[in-house]
Amino acid sequence: VQLQASGGGLVQAGGSLRLSCAASGRSFSSYNMGWFRQAPGKEREFVAYINWRGLGTDYVDSVKGRFTISRDNAKNAVYLQMNSLKPEDTAVYYCAVRVGIYKNTDQRDYKYWGQGTQVTVSS
Repeated sequence: VQLQASGGGLVQAGGSLRLSCAASGRSFSSYNMGWFRQAPGKEREFVAYINWRGLGTDYVDSVKGRFTISRDNAKNAVYLQMNSLKPEDTAVYYCAVRVGIYKNTDQRDYKYWGQGTQVTVSS
């Protein structure tokens, strides 16, 4: 499985960005997917999760009400719509395939990772 994240950039606080993650492979529609982020000097943290059918989602508290994860299985893609961005959202954002069953917020459940896309929010 190969993942390609894109859509990052520089945006002012209060602005919006839409991240995309394109996946290879015929089995994408069966993948549970997640977005994580890593800010400078910090550990990588969970941001959002979506199950294979797109009917189950989960978010870290700090982005609830601002970020929305979605997917298009016909396009082998998962998205992260980010609104009302804050400087503390600045990080490299990664998409990943969840293969484990322990906890969707735990990066140890995820095996395949994209290369990351930089999001910078200026104040």
